[in-house]
Amino acid sequence: MKRLVTTTVMAASLSALTLTGCSSTTGTGAVGVDRQQLLLVSSEQVLQLSAQSYAKTIQEARAKRVLDTNTAQLNRLKNIANRLVGQVGVYRPDAAKWQWEVHTIKSNELNAFVLPGGKIMFYSGIIDRLNLTDDEIAAIMGHEMSHALREHSRERLSRQYATQTGIGVAASIFGLSQGQADLANVAGDLGLSRPHSRTQEAEADQIGLELMARAGYNPQAAVTLWQKMQRASQGEPPEFLSTHPASSNRIANLQSLMPKVMPLYQKARR
Repeated sequence: MKRLVTTTVMAASLSALTLTGCSSTTGTGAVGVDRQQLLLVSSEQVLQLSAQSYAKTIQEARAKRVLDTNTAQLNRLKNIANRLVGQVGVYRPDAAKWQWEVHTIKSNELNAFVLPGGKIMFYSGIIDRLNLTDDEIAAIMGHEMSHALREHSRERLSRQYATQTGIGVAASIFGLSQGQADLANVAGDLGLSRPHSRTQEAEADQIGLELMARAGYNPQAAVTLWQKMQRASQGEPPEFLSTHPASSNRIANLQSLMPKVMPLYQKARR
């Protein structure tokens, strides 16, 4: 039954793909990111949702008096962001005109994100607890910026829509009980959503590595960053149950890309 339901979900996704066509939101760059994306949801819809989420986050942080409390740290992040934003045209020229913003939240949490449209948020904990260098900050920021450039949020929403449509079709055709439909959701999540998220993470690693190299930040810092993250995140879940690659696999993949990006870094330094 699990195989049958999963096959049905995949068939629905492929059907949607056939109806809408597929495209890529970015150029390939030097690292060669060249994957067609399923985009059923419009950019405008995603931007509206992300703007609401960002405004709420800013409002709540300001009310708690944890927004941008360290001016020196904020300026440090802005300087790094400016150099990285200067390189986004390699992947998509329109992104250079986005309304990029940088903010910080005072928190012990190891977290940072960039929302669609270029809204950058760093939690102070990831900088302070890991004692990050500028190059390591650039590795995180470049990675998160890459998610925005590739419109991964839009893609995930589109795939969730296609998957849920497929499950609805399966329930209707095969008369699935609620328990069987729940099983289909789990099968779809493990078989489709999570592997796809890991693909997105790998893409963000690749693009982020190129962005930081072109901006004059040492790509090797991406390796030291994830070594630090690995030590700080003991007990991470098995890779097949995670939306992120295992740290050891991620580090190996980053190291394999060094021959492509180190010349860009050396050129930028000159």
